[in-house]
Amino acid sequence: MQIALQIFTLLGALALFLYGMTLMSEGLQKAAGDKLRSFLESMTSTRFKRVLTGIIITALIQSSSGTTVMVVSMVNAGLLSLANAIGIIMGANIGTTVTAWIISLFGFSVDISTFAVPLIALGFIMTLAKTNKNKNIGQFIIGFSLLIVGLATMKASVPNLNEHPEALSFLQNLTGYGFGSDLIFLLIATILTIILQASSATMALTMVFVANGWIGFEVAASMVLGENIGTTITANLAAMVANYSSKRAALAHTVFNVFGVIWVLSIFPFFLGLIGKVVMAMGLPNPTTADLTLIDSDPNISKCVLFGICTLHTLFNVTNTCVLIWFIPQIEKLVSWIIPTPEGEGEVFRLKFIQGGPLSTAELSLDEAKQELVHFSEICYKGFGYARAAVNEKDPEKFEELNAKLTKYEEITDRIEYEIAAYLNGVSKGEISVASANRIRTMYKIIGEMESLGDSGEAIGRLLKRRNTYGGTFDDEMMKKLNRMMDLVDDAYKAMMDNLRMPYFNLKDITNAQDAEYNINEYRNTLREEHIANIEGDNYNYRLGVFYMDLVAELEKMGDFIINISEAQIEENEQ
Repeated sequence: MQIALQIFTLLGALALFLYGMTLMSEGLQKAAGDKLRSFLESMTSTRFKRVLTGIIITALIQSSSGTTVMVVSMVNAGLLSLANAIGIIMGANIGTTVTAWIISLFGFSVDISTFAVPLIALGFIMTLAKTNKNKNIGQFIIGFSLLIVGLATMKASVPNLNEHPEALSFLQNLTGYGFGSDLIFLLIATILTIILQASSATMALTMVFVANGWIGFEVAASMVLGENIGTTITANLAAMVANYSSKRAALAHTVFNVFGVIWVLSIFPFFLGLIGKVVMAMGLPNPTTADLTLIDSDPNISKCVLFGICTLHTLFNVTNTCVLIWFIPQIEKLVSWIIPTPEGEGEVFRLKFIQGGPLSTAELSLDEAKQELVHFSEICYKGFGYARAAVNEKDPEKFEELNAKLTKYEEITDRIEYEIAAYLNGVSKGEISVASANRIRTMYKIIGEMESLGDSGEAIGRLLKRRNTYGGTFDDEMMKKLNRMMDLVDDAYKAMMDNLRMPYFNLKDITNAQDAEYNINEYRNTLREEHIANIEGDNYNYRLGVFYMDLVAELEKMGDFIINISEAQIEENEQ
């Protein structure tokens, strides 16, 4: 009964450790989410910078899974290339080793759990602050404190093997198979990490077990390798609802770690010997030959195995990165071959970047939405191309095909507006800054204008169909002027899309869009005056002239929707 209680206490302590890590990571990401994103975007010019970026971000948020999921999300949003993402993920694997060193240096040698409760009080007070930044820092402090409490409880809840040797019997039965045992414990650690969704938690459990004499150093080393495979699952799960580029980034993480485990296992005895020499250079006993029965009486024994695990974890990831950093193009080709570009990727009846719920931070979520707006504008521009083709098409059957496309694109724009609006609504329900709230309002305006562009395309199709029913056709002069008007609308579209592609806050001038709008209005006025003058002529077909001017008016209306999009952006930046 006592053993069962201790095991359940251990599981509860593990849950507390995981919850604390989640709070700590989310708190820091919320407090510095935009800065982290900007840092990720800017530090990608060289291989070294990409790796360094992954190390720094992961060391700060204490979660390689958090960094990897963030990177996968940015690949999904089109903010990072696959090659850049792979470099950052490599760095994240090195950065995650910091957690093990913190646990080794403070979690076992210093009883900092006595400071945890006062820290929770401090964190709670900060969560009551008015500013979101202080609230998020308070969440970070509470998370760190709960992590420490969970680790201390895990240590205390491990059964005493001298009093209850049967608690270890099931593990001891698995240690007598030589290299097979290494593979068994590697698999156990992989599965455990997949279940817990946190390699740091599995690492903490491994260190607790070895520090209490449950397992030997070689078994612990095998578990560390398994944890490195298991930790890749989180990113792959996050990428399941993302685009194919994100899936490739997540798979690259798996390829990186699996390859590393394979080459380390191929030289496992030599690698463990190298770890032993490194630890001995620190003035500690060799963990590969240390007598673990003395672990309770000799502090150096406990310290040497803990430092050995940390050294192995660090050396594994550093060496693996130093080797594979030169093969990023090959890794990129491999994952692109395994996950090919889907057929019909050019189809426009689905969202391209937003395929899951809002991300952990509003800034990243809005970056995804921004990329989707650019994609939406490209869809509208493609619809305009069909409208232009319909105006110029003289074959009735081909016109009907184009008119059906215009109707379809109107439905597509309706659907995309709804889906982006639903996504933005989900983002706005979380804790967001004033700047993020302003961005959301601007995005609502933009998608509304784009949906109106789809309506205008369908309206042009209806006008042309009514003209065809009437039995008239535009003469060469009318067609020449309509094409000139559509050229001006085309220029306005290009200016709008250029402005939408500009990074947030970088758009300071929309003269390109304003000039395009001015040219559309001026030419509309010219055509309207000509129309009024032609009415007085005897050879002018008034009814056909009405269809002609209705088309001109619809094209001018498209110009209004287009300029509204750029104006919404500049208004947002001026707030």
